[in-house]
Amino acid sequence: MDLKELLKLTIQEKASDLHLTENSPPILRIDGRLNLIDHASLNRDELKKSIYGILADHQKEKFEKDLELDFSLQLDDSERFRVNVHLQRGSVEAAFRRIPIHIPDLEQLGLPKAVIDFSRRPSGLVLITGPTGSGKTTTLASMINLINNERACMIMLVEDPIEYVHKNKKSVIKQREIYSDTRSFSEALKRCLRQDPDVIVVGEMRDLETISTALTAAETGHLVLATLHTPDAPQTIERIIDVFPAHQQQQVRLQLSASIQGIVSQTLLPRAEGEGRVLASEVLVATPAIRNLIREQAIEQIPTSIQTGLQYGMHTMDMSLKKLYQEGVITYEDAFAQVRNAEEFQQLLNNSDY
Repeated sequence: MDLKELLKLTIQEKASDLHLTENSPPILRIDGRLNLIDHASLNRDELKKSIYGILADHQKEKFEKDLELDFSLQLDDSERFRVNVHLQRGSVEAAFRRIPIHIPDLEQLGLPKAVIDFSRRPSGLVLITGPTGSGKTTTLASMINLINNERACMIMLVEDPIEYVHKNKKSVIKQREIYSDTRSFSEALKRCLRQDPDVIVVGEMRDLETISTALTAAETGHLVLATLHTPDAPQTIERIIDVFPAHQQQQVRLQLSASIQGIVSQTLLPRAEGEGRVLASEVLVATPAIRNLIREQAIEQIPTSIQTGLQYGMHTMDMSLKKLYQEGVITYEDAFAQVRNAEEFQQLLNNSDY
């Protein structure tokens, strides 16, 4: 098995992922669907040999110690890959996520104007959320690229691993990789505050200490961009608050209500014509009313506020799905599979005001 040729094929086929697993041919994920490559099934020995062939000695040592390994890989001058090496029933296997060299503009991604506005905020917390494979990293990279093109800022990124590689334009960009350049997200964030940043980018808010430091940074005059694996704005807010002990949660509500600027929740769906995927999104803009709902612990009222906040650039996921379906971009079945409230979605389809 020539792994480099498989990675080149992944790029050629515009696949998002390549999976190598025992007793199966290599698998490509194209437009969200898995496709077996016309190749013999892989056995345990050739899998380990091929995967170990792209690892440095220190990476092999780390993998054999931790049984898990995340890193980024670049083939010559072509696209990069985010790589996860793992064991499955004793077999060394790997997943490769393709990272295009070109960073798309926010408009190209199909994101609304509110997301561009978030990128231009001088301070506060902006969260990009959604399941794995929903394009959060690309959205984040596009926001950084917009800032880099427009403003003279010091931008500090903490990633695991580094995915899109940014070049200095108007801004100075520093990209730090977990385990290579720093021990942890929380440690890097604490040190970052002493490095004169204007914009701080957190690849993922994973734990209490990281979330706490990000909130403090957003409160103290920095623009903080981060991702979370949550499906919508209300659950994002609840996740952040629930990470903290009960006696701290009221203080966190106050912090979050003061610092939050917006939440973008997104998912990718297959296009109706069968080639490519399209982004559906939910956007929360932190209006005074939204901030008050967070302070008063009335999270269940947030979906209604989003639905009635069109003039501020807000919309729910169901509204986005409805629009994409009515424009013929996605099928009814794919739209309905993603709706948050089936009854309200049907009402939206019957109501031309939205």
